[in-house]
Amino acid sequence: MTGTAPVPFTADDYKARMDRAARQAADAGLAGLLVAPGPDLVWLTGYAPPAVTERLTLLVLAAGREPVLVVPTLEAPDAEKATGAPALALRDWTDGKDPYALTAALLDAQGRFGVSDNAWALHLLGLQTTLPGTSYVSLTEALPMLRAVKDAAELERLAAAGAAADAAFEEIRNVRFSGRRESEVAADLAALLRRFGHSQVDFTIVASGPNGANPHHEAGDRRIERGDMVVLDFGGLRDGYGSDTSRTVHVGEPTEEERRVHDLVREAQEAGFRAVRPGAACQDVDRAARAVIADAGYGEYFIHRTGHGIGVTTHEPPYMIEGEEQPLVPGMCFSVEPGVYLPGRFGVRIEDIVTVTEDGGRRLNDTERGMVTVD
Repeated sequence: MTGTAPVPFTADDYKARMDRAARQAADAGLAGLLVAPGPDLVWLTGYAPPAVTERLTLLVLAAGREPVLVVPTLEAPDAEKATGAPALALRDWTDGKDPYALTAALLDAQGRFGVSDNAWALHLLGLQTTLPGTSYVSLTEALPMLRAVKDAAELERLAAAGAAADAAFEEIRNVRFSGRRESEVAADLAALLRRFGHSQVDFTIVASGPNGANPHHEAGDRRIERGDMVVLDFGGLRDGYGSDTSRTVHVGEPTEEERRVHDLVREAQEAGFRAVRPGAACQDVDRAARAVIADAGYGEYFIHRTGHGIGVTTHEPPYMIEGEEQPLVPGMCFSVEPGVYLPGRFGVRIEDIVTVTEDGGRRLNDTERGMVTVD
């Protein structure tokens, strides 16, 4: 299963995103946005500079002004090929010149700007030195919902990524677990994600037995044994959009307690899913899932938020957590992933990606949520 390639985003798509971002920045009282290389820049322009570069690259967005991409001269030819380039003005600079002076000429000298979270401190400090009257706030703090509501084309990509992750699970449940190292099963999962169309694998958690009580356990050399619960949590990017799913399997027949805890987490996951609807607060999803686990006496063992957004990265706003009152809006996509973690014994997590619809929610993962036994 590789699927067909999605319809590419167009220059108009990227222009609409840049225009929307500039308007939202103005509505938030900002003079503009400064977007460094990373997921925000890719989402806004389609341009992904070299992964490792110390040279300043920065998209400058402000309402009522043409977007400008400041870029090193040696990288300008690649920037010009980006799909969103027709909606941009490029300003290039050569080694030995001052990129901060070039950028400063595009900015309000007394303005407050939103800056993408992964901007280098080196570059932000350079701008502050050149324009001491400016101030800055992180983009996630200023515009946390900028990428949160997906359009139809983005939802199509997220659904395809979810289906690919599901296909990987259907394959991995048929391989042998007993006697193999966690790292070996994790390598199988990574290979399956790539086989089913992922260009990037972000994580393949395989947490067996007592390791399952650590939600972010990294697959290691422990040999999986009969009688182990095994938490599988895996995902990455397919056609630029993320997958992330978790299932917990058992090697051989589970005990009554293991089955009871697994059923509890499945019930909590279902409650979280059923809480998804337009207008509900993000925290309502967390509350619904958490109440099921707390009422059963396991509340202290559910030690993380219920969910996180997903899009061009596998973790992004919005977050399903107590205190987050952001209303759910059709097109938002996020995980619903309650868990119970019993130190020194085992853990259980069940996770689907869910998108908000006009009248509720839709799962983008649909593999078996009940207890699955493996060899």
